[in-house]
This record gives sequence, structure tokens and C-alpha cells, in this order.
Amino acid sequence: MRLYDFRFAPNPRKLRVYLGEKGLAIPLVPVDLVKGEHRTPEFLAINPRGALPVLELDDGTRLTESLAIIEYLEELHPEPPMIGTTPLERARVRATERRCELGVLFRVAHLFHATRAVLPGRTPDPVVAAHFRRDLAPHLAALDAEVGAGPFVCGARPTIADCTLFAAFEMARLGELAIGPGAHLAAWYARFRERPSAAA
Repeated sequence: MRLYDFRFAPNPRKLRVYLGEKGLAIPLVPVDLVKGEHRTPEFLAINPRGALPVLELDDGTRLTESLAIIEYLEELHPEPPMIGTTPLERARVRATERRCELGVLFRVAHLFHATRAVLPGRTPDPVVAAHFRRDLAPHLAALDAEVGAGPFVCGARPTIADCTLFAAFEMARLGELAIGPGAHLAAWYARFRERPSAAA
């Protein structure tokens, strides 16, 4: 098993944080997005969408999409549970993770690319950046109220929602984007950055 990865991209980072929380080690194969290595014929033969991460199993099967890879690994390694242990808990964790992904990470990624434009073919676009900055604010406010005092996004223990939100905040930090996360989320981020998995 091996994982195609780029250390600065949010979805690979989300997956590496998950692996760190689970105590799993999978060999990494670096693919440099800034250099356009994801658009080479060699990598497109691995994933025709040119996206990361990709988990390659020992039999050559390849899994794409970070959340699908996480779900696969969670079934193989259920302890410690990162999605929940009851149907209700799993539903709530998945719902919160989707809010972190679609409400925050999606918008931070667009804001980052419209501001920094580090990938080939991208150019800064202040109008797009302003749109996503405005659009991000209510999602952060709602999530800040939901998280409350924590200690984790979904309560007493870390879940996949923490992995996704941490990847979003790290992308904002990398891009030097002042996103105004709110007091609860700022405190959560400061705590989570101290976890060993965050070093992944």
C-alpha cells in the first residue's frame, strides 16, 4: 500500500492528519502540484482526474477522494474510532465533516487560489477572492457556534471533522489569509496544532 501525496495540498493533509490520529503509517509518494507533476502522462495513468490523494493498494487497486480513502481505512482499522461508534454518532460526525468540507475548506481553497495562484495556469483574481471571503464568513460563524468550547469539533474526541477543518485552517495559514475564525474555532485550532498528528 502507498499514498500519492503533496504535503501542502489540503486533501492530502486531511488524510495525513487522519493517519496520524489513527497511528497508521503508509509510505508516501510525493507528487509536486506546483511543478505540474499531477498533469504528466505518468500520473494521469494513475488518476485520470490529476488529483490527490490516491491510495494504491498492494494488488494495484487505486482509491481516490480523501473521504472515500478515510472510510476505507476506517473499516480496516476501526480503533480509535474517527467516524463514531453508533449510527447516530456516525451521522452527526459525517454531517459536521461535510460542513467543514463544503462550508469552510471549499471556500478557503477558492480564496487561496484566487489570492495566491501558485498552481500552473492560475492567476490572482481579486473579485473572486472577495466573493469567497464574504461567503466564508457565515459558515465560519455557524461552525464556531456549533463547536463551542470543544475540545474537538464533534465533542470529546477527535474525528474526521477535525482532520478536514485543520486542513482548511492550515491552507489559510499557508496563504497568509486572515479568515477570522471566531473565538471557539481559534482556540480549537491552537489546541489541535499541538497534537502529534498535526505535524503530519
